[in-house]
Amino acid sequence: MAIKAVVFDAYGTLFDVYSVGVLAEELFPGNGQALSQIWRDKQIEYTRLITQSDPHNPQGSQYYLPFEEITRCALRYACKRLSLLLNDDKERQLMDAYNQLTPFPENLSVLQALHEKKINTAILSNGSHEMLNKVVKAAGFDAYLNAILTVEPVRLFKTAPETYNLALNQFACHKQDILFVSSNGWDALGATWFGFKTFWVNRYNFPLEEIGPHPTKVGRQLTDILDLLN
Repeated sequence: MAIKAVVFDAYGTLFDVYSVGVLAEELFPGNGQALSQIWRDKQIEYTRLITQSDPHNPQGSQYYLPFEEITRCALRYACKRLSLLLNDDKERQLMDAYNQLTPFPENLSVLQALHEKKINTAILSNGSHEMLNKVVKAAGFDAYLNAILTVEPVRLFKTAPETYNLALNQFACHKQDILFVSSNGWDALGATWFGFKTFWVNRYNFPLEEIGPHPTKVGRQLTDILDLLN
């Protein structure tokens, strides 16, 4: 497979969004797993709501909110949904934890291998630059990424085509020259529809989506990318 750049989703792909459940369980015993799940689901729901409600505005959605604010609103909603008392201190701790999400263990070696092969790499994420810079630096990934791309310039969230186009602008290549990697099935589908070659990291053995084309390749962990490129 001739690939000029490998572009990664961040949340759920490079970083375990449910690792915040450990802290959530400490702060709200018996509710950590449920809180982290509802928090994530509502976070994604808000990005879709914003994008779908104003998708054709040349300046981006008039309802656009920074991802950090969306994440905070989703956390507050999740706590209310579970009838949990979220004070300022607990909110600060959980939001700080989101900037230090646990990376999946194989990721660093994969980024290093791609760097050695002189294949361009980037993150393309709904997250803000501020959030992504913190979590990338904490994981030690910054030395092995050519770019960190966020949806902030287009003020829309994935899977809007304008978001995937950011990777084309960065690397000035054809769609088929980019391998887009995500652990989110909906994200892999959106990138496939856009025209990228796609790799779905199916960490939890979920079924394929029932609409649209299948990803170019499916694997269980990030190291499977290296076998594909070899």
